[in-house]
Amino acid sequence: MADDPSLNKMRPAAQPGGVSPFARGPAPRPSGAADAHASAIPPGATVRPSPFASRAPSHAPQAAPGPTAPTAAPTTGSRHVMFRGSGASLFGIHVVNALLILATLGVYYFWAKVRVRNYLWSESEFEGDRFAYHGTGRELIIGFAKAALFFFLPATLLNMLPELLGASAVVIVATRTLVSILAAVFIPLAIVGARRYRLSRTSWRGIRFSLRASTGEFAKLWIRGWLLIPLTLGLYYPSFIVNQHRFLTNHSWFGSERFSFDGRGRDLLPAWFGAVLLFVPTLGLSWFWFAARRQRYYAEHTRVAGARFRSTVTAPKLAWLTISTWVGLICTVGLAWPWLTVRRMRRTFEWLSLDGPLALDSITQQAQQVNATGEGLAGFFDADLGFT
Repeated sequence: MADDPSLNKMRPAAQPGGVSPFARGPAPRPSGAADAHASAIPPGATVRPSPFASRAPSHAPQAAPGPTAPTAAPTTGSRHVMFRGSGASLFGIHVVNALLILATLGVYYFWAKVRVRNYLWSESEFEGDRFAYHGTGRELIIGFAKAALFFFLPATLLNMLPELLGASAVVIVATRTLVSILAAVFIPLAIVGARRYRLSRTSWRGIRFSLRASTGEFAKLWIRGWLLIPLTLGLYYPSFIVNQHRFLTNHSWFGSERFSFDGRGRDLLPAWFGAVLLFVPTLGLSWFWFAARRQRYYAEHTRVAGARFRSTVTAPKLAWLTISTWVGLICTVGLAWPWLTVRRMRRTFEWLSLDGPLALDSITQQAQQVNATGEGLAGFFDADLGFT
């Protein structure tokens, strides 16, 4: 039907943009009303949209998301600790240390040890940053004095007094047995104490390492292991050393990041058994094969911050490094010690790597307060702790 001309007169003129004046929408709100309305909503209240509110069509363009703060992704790849020191520099430190030790009748030995560690730590670099050692000679000499007072002096008296007093053979055997028992207890105390001290005095990027372990638990593990080794004709030895390594690794921290180890002793049993069988025919060289296998196994089953360690050491490499070091020390009457130490550090770092994604940004400082008594005990027992 055609439009009635009379009706056209009643229609208002079209508004700009094609919007009819009869189209209704929300009344304009005075300036500041929206803010007042929002501030009237109590905190934590859930705001639901009105069912009468108009919805935008599905084809309406969406607002572009705003910029977000960049997050640091974990670095990937294979990383090595690099040793930047030289034998000549360490030789200079060594000569000064030797002169001061002689001049002080051995008292400077503890400060000499700190100077060497300061140099070795500060020349070890990882991801562009150097390690740092924070121990002091005063701490070491106090730890030595405590160890001497609580173990060395009592053990010496128990060994010497029965013979000096003319005691019977039964008493002498009993006192020596008691000394052996004390040593069996104090050796694990020395291992835990020394590692706790040295880790707590080592830092990287200002964040310190730590050992958060119960000394009593490690002592139980140690004593139980030495009782089971003879009872099993030595077959328990691989489990014993792996259990020790697991305990010390799983209780080691870098700041707020914990190390983890998931190895099992029975995995090393074939290698250990073969090394024992071949020990005499190979004049002891088969032990290097087991030692290299053990180092690779320890590394492959140790993780930190999402990355896993890896070792490429082999029996020939380890045998050559160890034997040549001893030959060099003997032939030079110890004068080659600085160069041999630098070489050992470099080879050890070359063989060990940290592979996979490594998340470091979330690690925070969690320093622990420890003393150096365990360090003094370790000096008596010459415990092998894997540190200089």
